[in-house]
Amino acid sequence: ILTILGNSAVLATAVKRCSLLKSPELLTVNLAVADMGMALSMYPLAIASAWNHAWLGGDASCVYYALMGFLFGVCSMMTLCAMAVIRFLATNSSKSNGNKITKNTVCILIAFIWLYSLLWAILPLVGWGYYGPEPFGISCTIAWSKFHNSSNGFSFILSMFLLCTVLPALTIVACYLGIAWKVHKAYQEIQNIDRIPNAAKLEKKLTLMAVLISVAFLSSWTPYAAASFWSIFNSSDSLQPVVTLLPCLFAKSSTAYNPFIYYVFSKSFRGEVRKLRCCCGWRVHYFSSDSSAVSTVWSG
Repeated sequence: ILTILGNSAVLATAVKRCSLLKSPELLTVNLAVADMGMALSMYPLAIASAWNHAWLGGDASCVYYALMGFLFGVCSMMTLCAMAVIRFLATNSSKSNGNKITKNTVCILIAFIWLYSLLWAILPLVGWGYYGPEPFGISCTIAWSKFHNSSNGFSFILSMFLLCTVLPALTIVACYLGIAWKVHKAYQEIQNIDRIPNAAKLEKKLTLMAVLISVAFLSSWTPYAAASFWSIFNSSDSLQPVVTLLPCLFAKSSTAYNPFIYYVFSKSFRGEVRKLRCCCGWRVHYFSSDSSAVSTVWSG
């Protein structure tokens, strides 16, 4: 529910101000599309299986579920990585250089992200890796337990972890730490000339935004990656079902965080959400705070 409501608000505001969208904001829209795709294509089947206490459907639905999860999961990771890199470049470039990131460039980047994600999702279907049920039996993913004695499967897992999880995570953390350091240095320069017009507030909010995005990403996927890696070298029976279930739920929860981060740190997004009316006719309430400076940096 949180995923659908939050990302629907993001998409609705994007459609409403389509002509006014800046280049980096297209990545925000792409992230919302990926999160919505995961929620609509996977969660209903997983919830129904949970109520049934067993997986609904046969091998075909299991492969479909795992493929959708892998496709949208990798797409979300790579989109977050691209957002971090673009914001880092924009923060560390002059105004004229920052304008070189055009909408066409971002659209090409988004197309590459989807092709890259689709490639990794298809690889288990053509023999490099496998899809199968989770140990707790009510969802499907990459069949980690089949890779104990398989060099083919192990090479897929190792490559996937490095190129789809570890490197994007390190890039995200490095970029946002770089942004925080840049803002900190700018604050020190302003302080030296005795002019601090909202600099402290800007530094605090921008640093908090960077920490929230990084922590949300890592806290969502690191437990799942750790449990999956454990099952590669050990039997899945060595872990209790709840131990394998909770990391999976944390990973799925990643689709719900980002709209709320936008809401807190983007004044323009809050203003658009205020104008939205649900089909029942009631107005979405919001809290207000002065964060115009942060909003400018966030969107640019």
